[in-house]
Amino acid sequence: MKAVGSHRLLWTVFLVLLISCGLVGQSPQSLPDAPQPQKLPPPPEPPPSESSSRDSAPLPATPPTTNSSGQPDSAGTPADTSSPTADHPASTVTEPVHNPSTPDTQRLYTISVTRTFIEIPVTVKDHAGHMVQGLVPTDFTVYEDGVRQKLAYFTSDPLPISAAVLIDVSMPDTALRRVQEGLGALQGAFSQYDQVAIYTYGNSVTRESGFDTVGNRMSAAINKIVETKHGTPAEVPVSGGPFEGGPTVNGRPFDPSTMQVPIVPHDRRVLNDAVLEAAMDLSKAPPARRRVIMIIGDGREDGSRSSYADVLKVLLSYKVGVYAIGVGAAAIPVNRKLAQINLPGTGVGNILPKYANATGGEVFSEFTRESIESAYSAVTVVARNQYTLGYYTQATLAENYRDIEVRVDHPGLTVTAKHGYYPLPPQRQ
Repeated sequence: MKAVGSHRLLWTVFLVLLISCGLVGQSPQSLPDAPQPQKLPPPPEPPPSESSSRDSAPLPATPPTTNSSGQPDSAGTPADTSSPTADHPASTVTEPVHNPSTPDTQRLYTISVTRTFIEIPVTVKDHAGHMVQGLVPTDFTVYEDGVRQKLAYFTSDPLPISAAVLIDVSMPDTALRRVQEGLGALQGAFSQYDQVAIYTYGNSVTRESGFDTVGNRMSAAINKIVETKHGTPAEVPVSGGPFEGGPTVNGRPFDPSTMQVPIVPHDRRVLNDAVLEAAMDLSKAPPARRRVIMIIGDGREDGSRSSYADVLKVLLSYKVGVYAIGVGAAAIPVNRKLAQINLPGTGVGNILPKYANATGGEVFSEFTRESIESAYSAVTVVARNQYTLGYYTQATLAENYRDIEVRVDHPGLTVTAKHGYYPLPPQRQ
């Protein structure tokens, strides 16, 4: 009887424990079986290679980046979405592939504009003829065909010179002798950094020396011109009366029975041809040099194959300035006025001012030997110490002439610059 009571007490305790654990009223659950091997899904296809990605999708100018959540990264730093694996080693740098529909707006709206740089040497003098220094870019205003241009370059630094010296050897004997006597001072007008070539012209053009630094070759060319007796008329001895020994022609007896007509040689002045040849040679001069033609003569033109208009186009195309030292008839005020009148058969009068004004140069009219020697240095000082202005023109390249005007915002100053330019060099014929 005591054993039965103990057994009921144990069952009672067991039921109380089950009720307290909340297991009463629930149906018994079956335990899961042991896990069975499952068939794995096929692996995803590998991404396309780098070369195929580049061929299939263009790269925009600014690639977008994403963060770890897949949203755009505002900081612009690419997110690290995968760790290096055997298929994609860490040392391989791949370019991101972008949406091909994204337009490249920078290229789509880019407009190409051709611009040409125009260089203008400028001389500024006061009322006394002295060069004015110390001006700044804001003092200058440049117009092309009446439209104001924006300066892109300015300097007042002196530049070395590449000069072609043209000497007229067909001048009257008196003027030529003055030039010959003063040629010794020509070499002293140039510095050791300049390049000088010497030409002579009359019936033809002769280059006496090439473009070399000032030295022995220039001295030899000058001495050759000095020692050569150009333009001296033949001397006719006269020992008696005006017709002693019978009539003569050019110092020789004249026989009326032969009926020979004497031919008087005509001395030509191929000034245009000489300027053209010098300008074409100067077109090969190194950059950052002032290209100058110095003419020593009376400015008469007669017999050239080249016209003034054609030669001027070459000068302006290759940025060559013409300076002249007018001697002989070009140095006398009355003769300078008369030289502007062209008589039939005498050629064209003094054209030195035309060349100088159109190219931004200057004419120094000198009569004595001392003034001629001083003019050599005056030419090089002016050419070397000019202001240099530059701007970019956006006009269409063409062969038509374009007008240039340079102004200085100071009263009482004289500005000398070329009057225009040609955008394209002339066709050589």
